[in-house]
Amino acid sequence: APCFTGRMADRSRRGALAATVAGTLLALVACADPSPSPAPDRGPPEPAGDPASAGTPTASAASAPAEAAPRTAAGQEALDARLLAAAWRHDLDGVRRLLARGADLDRRDDTRQNTFLVAASEGYADLLELAIRRGADVSLHDSFDGTALIRAGERGHWQVVGRLLRPDVRRAVGPDHVNNLGWTALHEAVVLGTGLGDDATTVRVLVAGGVDLDVPAGSDGLTARQQARERGQLAVVTTLDLASGPAPADPDRALLRAASAGDADAVALALRAGADLEARDERRRTPLLLAATRDHVEVARVLLALGASPDALDDRHDTPWLVTGVTGSVRMADTMLRFGPDLTIRNRFGGLSLIPASERGHVDYVRRVAGSGIDVDHVNDLGWTALLEAVILGDGSPRYAEVVRLLLAAGADPAIADGDGVTPLTHARSRDFTALARLLARAER
Repeated sequence: APCFTGRMADRSRRGALAATVAGTLLALVACADPSPSPAPDRGPPEPAGDPASAGTPTASAASAPAEAAPRTAAGQEALDARLLAAAWRHDLDGVRRLLARGADLDRRDDTRQNTFLVAASEGYADLLELAIRRGADVSLHDSFDGTALIRAGERGHWQVVGRLLRPDVRRAVGPDHVNNLGWTALHEAVVLGTGLGDDATTVRVLVAGGVDLDVPAGSDGLTARQQARERGQLAVVTTLDLASGPAPADPDRALLRAASAGDADAVALALRAGADLEARDERRRTPLLLAATRDHVEVARVLLALGASPDALDDRHDTPWLVTGVTGSVRMADTMLRFGPDLTIRNRFGGLSLIPASERGHVDYVRRVAGSGIDVDHVNDLGWTALLEAVILGDGSPRYAEVVRLLLAAGADPAIADGDGVTPLTHARSRDFTALARLLARAER
């Protein structure tokens, strides 16, 4: 009981710490490095590509401005303090600039926290990825002798948990490490979680990632399953009961079947048994594509967390991401956008996901995706943009008027005509779509 109370108190204190530690750290900047150095808010541009993975330690060092003199100990301390403050703020650009100037990614403050541990506890998946790719020491522990996995598991950060269970960092992180309270990441996900929503997903991801289910807690000797039962977390008990049973004889087939059926617990069990994340059915569809087609978001979360590709093509040139434009599922789109799908991959008609969504009048999807960086003026093999499809294949009803309005607000060009030279406005007028024609005429002025 004292351990639990202390841990709960620490959990609430961490929120306050996040708000104050940045200011405390920045105070160290007053200890300015007397040796000349580049301006604090400037740095070399990052290479093009994935913002979470841009650059390498070698590239950063090569492109960093030259120091006129070696940095003093006080100057290095101030630089490292600024790095940790930027991590707490989730300032990715600031972190990159400070790393380019020579800030120490593994430097810890007096609470034994560093950039990598902050990213894990706060659920900053992009910052975590940046730290991993820049060579952070992922084996470091916090003041509770806890791993980054324990910190993320405690707070239900299922995306971070899945990343830490992937092969490149899994062993170093220590999936079954026991902290000085006697708990593993699975114990903390149960004891400090609700058993619902993100917390339930976190447990599934831990199960799928192969953590030991039978480690007794140091405080009470209970396994995570027993703790979940004591707390009435029925969904978690179901997950752990299934995971403690026999493994499927054919994990790949079991995974495809479970993904199609929307059984997230069975998906976790199949992955735990060694199923291939990118297993294919007779139509070359992956488990994630099957889940996306049927809008099984909880299944998609587990698969994506452990590294399933949102860009895997089937025999019809569909991908999990492209299918979201057909279904119009905003929840699925939101889930996948967290994992950086390729928004330029084209379907069998040469279109991006926004085009079938506009054709079908998926208003909420268009609202969400039109501002995601996707090309709103992309022309498919039929010679149509999303705007043209909304007019030509829509029915002129209020929902299609809203799609047109959203596309125009996102910067769609109303002057792009179809293959015959006919503009969206001309199509709208010829079909007596008064509301659409009004919107398009105003946009052309």
